[in-house]
Amino acid sequence: MSSEFRIEPGFPDGQTSLAARLFWSAFREKLEKVMKPEARALAFLEKTLDPHFAISAVSRDGTLLGLAGYKTDQGAFVNGTLTQMTGVYGRFGGLWRGTLLDLLEREPEPGSLLMDGIFVSEAARGKGVGTALLQAIFKKAAEDGLNKVRLDVIDRNVRARSLYERMGFRAVSEEHAGFMKHIFGFSFATRMEKPIP
Repeated sequence: MSSEFRIEPGFPDGQTSLAARLFWSAFREKLEKVMKPEARALAFLEKTLDPHFAISAVSRDGTLLGLAGYKTDQGAFVNGTLTQMTGVYGRFGGLWRGTLLDLLEREPEPGSLLMDGIFVSEAARGKGVGTALLQAIFKKAAEDGLNKVRLDVIDRNVRARSLYERMGFRAVSEEHAGFMKHIFGFSFATRMEKPIP
């Protein structure tokens, strides 16, 4: 592991706002049409990110550099409810946003850990943070007795897909977005899996 950062469970106390901002920065292009304005998107994320389903990379001075969220049958990193959505956006605004975001939801399968987002701060890119986070996810899956890690990567995220392939993920199927491409900005998502020995 790099001497510039350490890997730890959850994310540091007092850095929920930073975690939300990093998440939004990574996924803004996909979520912006549904979740804008940005201030409300960040408010919603701050209420719903669950550190119990996350692994973080933290600098020597304690700053969050990157994070890998995951989902199991026990819970999820992004764990928002319709009540929380309507609390931030109002009843009507929360209902239509929640309905559209449900189209992106995926459920973990028995024996699998489902990735629920991985992102690295711009300043920390190219320093091995993403690789270290994925290695920590594989270790977590093994410790929990799971036999695979699954994720979905959109067609526009070529850089991420390349990392996943280097880390042993293999494409198993594609799901086309259909009309959702006009909402979320991608044409298809590739399901990728990595077996855990």
